[in-house]
Amino acid sequence: MDVKDFYYELPQELIAQDPLEDRSSSRLLVLHKETGEIEHTRFLHLSEYLKPGDCLVINNTKVIPARLFGEREGTQAKIEILLLKRKEKDIWETLVKPGKKAKPGTRILFGGGLLIGEVLEIVEDGNRLIQFTYEGIFEEILDQLGQMPLPPYITHTLLDKNRYQTVYAKQEGSAAAPTAGLHFTPELLEIIKNKGISIAEVTLHVGLGTFRPVKTDQVQEHHMHSEFYQIDKTAAKLINETKQRGGRIICVGTTSCRTIESAARVLESKRQQESFFVPKGDVVQAGSGWTDIFIYPGYQFQVLDALITNFHLPESTLVMLVSALAGREQVMHAYEIAVKEKYRFFSFGDAMFIC
Repeated sequence: MDVKDFYYELPQELIAQDPLEDRSSSRLLVLHKETGEIEHTRFLHLSEYLKPGDCLVINNTKVIPARLFGEREGTQAKIEILLLKRKEKDIWETLVKPGKKAKPGTRILFGGGLLIGEVLEIVEDGNRLIQFTYEGIFEEILDQLGQMPLPPYITHTLLDKNRYQTVYAKQEGSAAAPTAGLHFTPELLEIIKNKGISIAEVTLHVGLGTFRPVKTDQVQEHHMHSEFYQIDKTAAKLINETKQRGGRIICVGTTSCRTIESAARVLESKRQQESFFVPKGDVVQAGSGWTDIFIYPGYQFQVLDALITNFHLPESTLVMLVSALAGREQVMHAYEIAVKEKYRFFSFGDAMFIC
């Protein structure tokens, strides 16, 4: 399968640079995956496409202000780092620019020394392990010195950093927002609940994979970075009960999708082992771990029935995931229609419901 099969033309002016004033006023393209039928509506009308007994799965991860700007100790050399993954309490895997100024042993001062990072080693893809020293609470210092890690295609300054958080963000740890969730308001969530739709909260901390382009020619040769996920007992119970009574599991975003499909894969592995008892009918279990699941056409979904998602970059792993659900030709056609109808694309853009 060629990566170029997932390319589409996108005019630069359709890349959304700013969030809308009202989150739920974004447009919503509804793609019926069985028929290919397309409808155009607004996100605030999402509940009209949901049914009592459905379960909405949301990712409650919270973006940390993971972009830091510092100086190499003893020089005026500027260094920018992006926190990607916490390895130990004060040791992080980071993306560093420029990397040539961050050899092992290099000390970087942030905020005039309020936070100090020392490069320990160079790891996969040229990322750096950095150990931080400071006085006080790391998260408070990060909130003071860090900036929200907006994707490189957003060039405008974000005036309100809460607009790069979902209204249900709780668990700190992401280097990027689960952007499909940015369209929800507390009022819309209340309407959905009142219609008899349950909401299951899971966590996946979004990491480097979000920023990493596919550099291979063949889809199957691409390797995903691992990301931490967690499903608690309440969420697992809601998902299992919904599946058992024939309701739909509707994931908000590709991260929620990858979380429950990873959990299903773990459970299926346990099912093969006689030492584990797996209740009949269960599709997921509570638990946590690291996942590098890569979903592309040919993948058979174990849990997910429908997906709420944004419009993604050409040739990205996210376009491939969406194509696995609705078929490559239907998805590429829907993207052509979205371009023609001047939908807003990417993180602050409009949404798509594949049902």
